[in-house]
Amino acid sequence: MEKNSREDIVVVDGLKKFFGKKKAVNGITFQVHAGEVFGLLGPNGAGKTTTIKTLLGLLEPTEGVVKVLGLDPVGDDVQIKRQIGYVAEEPLIFKSLTPLELFGFIASIRGLDGEVVTTKAKEYMESLGAMEYINQTIATLSRGNKQKIQIVSALLHDPSLLIMDDPLLGLDAKTVKVVKEIIDLQVKRGGSVLFSTHIMEVAQELCHRIGIINNGLIVGIGTFEELSKQANKAGANLEEVFLRLTEQDESVNTIITNLRASFLGNNGTR
Repeated sequence: MEKNSREDIVVVDGLKKFFGKKKAVNGITFQVHAGEVFGLLGPNGAGKTTTIKTLLGLLEPTEGVVKVLGLDPVGDDVQIKRQIGYVAEEPLIFKSLTPLELFGFIASIRGLDGEVVTTKAKEYMESLGAMEYINQTIATLSRGNKQKIQIVSALLHDPSLLIMDDPLLGLDAKTVKVVKEIIDLQVKRGGSVLFSTHIMEVAQELCHRIGIINNGLIVGIGTFEELSKQANKAGANLEEVFLRLTEQDESVNTIITNLRASFLGNNGTR
């Protein structure tokens, strides 16, 4: 996707977050511009979710500066929450409600027009193939359908910033395609997206810029082309660039070689 260069919606400067002696995030810096999809990628335990929770005001930084929409996530958390949508890795929704009841509740706490929200929610539910569940108790739904409802909930107030932490888990191919279109529309109407995923093909397709985090540090940042140069992997795909920058490429190659030798033998046949 084409890069946008506008004002910064998210500013992270020298962020550190320690849990006792564990350095979950150890001095990272990046920005999310208005009208762009910024990908935050990394192996499990690299510090992605800690960073996202700090942006949301759920965790307080140990050191560094964090600004979201020009506001402090700790001191101005209510103002920030009014302007952002959040899709968590695990659906964070009231499971005793039906989706329609949940959307009505969201409209009331956000001070939105209930009829407008209901219309918009039904349109999103229809597009995600979940309309048949709108009056069914959320607790009875599959993980994928709960995720669809969480995505709809995050969009009802037209957020300036959409934060998505592995939003595609549990979704089928058709729904993934629709969610990618929703993300594209979020940008086209002037919003921004902070997007974390383990699906490299999706990140390469959607993100204007990408920050790769490993062991609490940013090890690469920029467009896909810039990351390829940083990794000295011209012509490679994002998965190969990611493995090089996170220093996992040699160990992966060793594992694959050993597996082939074990299962196929020296002649390449079992």
